[in-house]
Amino acid sequence: MKVPRDLSAADLIRALRTFGYSPVRQTGSHIRLRSTHSGSEHLVTIPNHNPIKLGTVQSILSDIANNLKMAKPELIDRLFR
Repeated sequence: MKVPRDLSAADLIRALRTFGYSPVRQTGSHIRLRSTHSGSEHLVTIPNHNPIKLGTVQSILSDIANNLKMAKPELIDRLFR
């Protein structure tokens, strides 16, 4: 499955809740999410844009896939079914 091209910050945050990510704080137009899903804390910053640029989404998903020790295509499939 491909990453949706019209993904907003709210949609991405909603999808990432599946893996235990939740908003911690917001500074300006950036939202910080935290997860303790894998036993250690992982932080990721999401720009509060609509839509988020595809390259930015790809970078965020790569970081999360590395943290979860999961292949990026598998993560994308589980997030956007």
